[in-house]
Amino acid sequence: MRHVDFSPLYRSTVGFDRLFTMLDSLAQPDGAQTYPPYNIERTGEDSYRISMAVAGFSDEEISIEAHRNVLTVKGERKEEGNGEGAELLYRGIASRAFERRFQLADHVDVVGATLKNGLLFVDLKRNIPEELKPRKIAITASSGKAKQIEAKTAN
Repeated sequence: MRHVDFSPLYRSTVGFDRLFTMLDSLAQPDGAQTYPPYNIERTGEDSYRISMAVAGFSDEEISIEAHRNVLTVKGERKEEGNGEGAELLYRGIASRAFERRFQLADHVDVVGATLKNGLLFVDLKRNIPEELKPRKIAITASSGKAKQIEAKTAN
């Protein structure tokens, strides 16, 4: 992948520095992190859902935090015994800790999270404030008379 240098644009734009930082971060992979696998889906006009495969984790072992447009999901398994006298011969179920970060757009809020059948569902909703939504401006027809401005002249 080719790297694009946005530094010339920094000096000719005001207030777009966060946009260029986000574009820079898109070009860089997230450390090739693949665990746990996840899906991002659109569930409505302004609603989204992140589904993560977190088999073997309980709801007490997973923490979700949203702070400054970054959603962080962490999982840390507590060591548990397999029973007295039992010895583990093969471990095929991953029990490693993980931390996954998602960059959220402006005005996207976390609505809730549920854990069902080994899948963690995080529901998101975009709430655009009224003052930022486009609004229709009514056009009024002007009267047929033209307004005249009279100037006083000094004689």
